[in-house]
Amino acid sequence: MTLKKIFLRPVILLVCAMVLNATVTFAADRDRIATFLNVTGFDVALDSIALSAENAPGIIGLDPRDFGPTWDVIAEDVFALGSMRSEALDFLEQTLADDVLTHAEDFYATELGQRLVRAENASHLVADGETKHIAGERIISDLVQQGNERVEILKRMGRAVEAGENSVKAIQEVQFRFIMAAVAAGMIELQLDPKDLKEQLEAQEAEMRLSMQTSGLTSSAYAYQDFTNAELEAYSDALETPQMQKVYQLLNAIQFEITASRYEDLAHRLANIGPSEDI
Repeated sequence: MTLKKIFLRPVILLVCAMVLNATVTFAADRDRIATFLNVTGFDVALDSIALSAENAPGIIGLDPRDFGPTWDVIAEDVFALGSMRSEALDFLEQTLADDVLTHAEDFYATELGQRLVRAENASHLVADGETKHIAGERIISDLVQQGNERVEILKRMGRAVEAGENSVKAIQEVQFRFIMAAVAAGMIELQLDPKDLKEQLEAQEAEMRLSMQTSGLTSSAYAYQDFTNAELEAYSDALETPQMQKVYQLLNAIQFEITASRYEDLAHRLANIGPSEDI
């Protein structure tokens, strides 16, 4: 097969460092974590994984329409919102320390924190991603022409919630796991061994990194357009604290793992029906 250059559009809480094996001495309880996910809007970010499902077939050169009406049924089941949220809670129960959670709760309980969450949730759930991207590009263009420092503030925020090289590696791993699942299920034939496939994905790193940085910047410009520069600087300050860095490392790692595992399941499910077949 010829590997298509398909990049998964990142959400604001971009996948990054894998820290799920960390040992936590004082873990927070499940009900409190569930409330925290709702307060921070991470539950909505998890839900947005389902919106990315239409990108998955493109990784192996197919289109959701190739599977006819069956696609919607399978995608809804594989990316069931309640199941993804429950899985996230399972991970966080084992990894999120009580003191770190308290620190994050204190910020997101503020008036600014709640306004930020509402704006992020609204941005996550915009169905027309292309329209949002175009609007974000226009905002960035205007800011650059004005010489507005907001562009640098948005870049600073982006760096605070992702982990650079790890973000690219995480997206590549999602692609790799989906392709290998499709091969194992007999959905496609791969004319490369796994090592060569990894190398081909790695060869796209520079292009992928630029795509992710551009997408992240335009998404942020759109999501935070109603905030002042001072408010966004305050948000950056909060995001850069050690405790918030730990929170985002966990949330990003969990979002990555749930995405990758759901894509693997999707590959096996689609292989069982084949393109253009009905249930």
